[in-house]
Order: sequence, then C-alpha cells, then structure tokens
Amino acid sequence: MLALGLVLNILGIGLFCWAVFALAVYALPFFVALSIGMTAFKNGAGVVGALLIGTAGGALTLAGGQVAFAVTRSSALRIAIATAFAVPAAVAGYHVAFALSRTGMPSSAWREIFACLGAVCIGVTSWTRLMILVETRSIGPGGVVENPS
Repeated sequence: MLALGLVLNILGIGLFCWAVFALAVYALPFFVALSIGMTAFKNGAGVVGALLIGTAGGALTLAGGQVAFAVTRSSALRIAIATAFAVPAAVAGYHVAFALSRTGMPSSAWREIFACLGAVCIGVTSWTRLMILVETRSIGPGGVVENPS
C-alpha cells in the first residue's frame, strides 16, 4: 500500500509539472482575461458578463499575439512579443516553484533559489514554445535568403 502511494504521488507531481510547463504560454492571456473580468465585474457587468468579457479578452490576446508573431518579419518585434508572453509565465513559474519548495525546504535561501530556477525554466519553456512557430530559412552566400516563403 505504501509503494502504491509513493508511485501515485510521483505520478501526480509529474502530471502537475507537465501541466505547468504545457500551460506556461497561456499565462499572459490568463492574466489579461482575469484583469478584464475583474474590472468588468467591479463596474457592474455581473458574474456572467464579467466571465464572458474576460474570456473574450483572453482569447483575443492569445489570438492577436499568435497572429502578430506569425505575421511579422522583424526579429526585434518577435523578441518583444515572445518576451511579453514569457515574462508572465516566468512570474507564474516563480510562484509555483516557491509554493512547491515550501513543502520540503526549511531554508528560505534555498526556497528562493529553487523558485528562481523554476521561474527561469518555465520562462524559457514559454519562450521556446513561441519561437518554435518561426519558420527557419537557410541563408546562402552573401546573406541572401534561399527559398523565401
């Protein structure tokens, strides 16, 4: 029974970590949706109206960011868009890693170190998932792009 509990705990922690890394890209749209929904609720939109307005704002943020990232050819603008998506993911990663390290770390210095490492890992994962969308083009001699799309 003890072995089954250990296996299920490891499986649960692994599933939780997979979910954190898989959902890291959606941190910015979630924050936008939450902010818009709370603002709408405070201004009298009601619960259902705030949910609808927040969901629409988050969906538009995600779709707009993906379209802007895919359409633009400027690498500086792509870096800015990827940074806008990666920074909230890193903040969320910091808080998740800090909360998880609180359960097993007695030292506050080690908790901060693990939280910072978690922030870096999750921020880089979000950055990488956005950069995967970039189509690679080979550059020929003289800096000319071969086979432009």
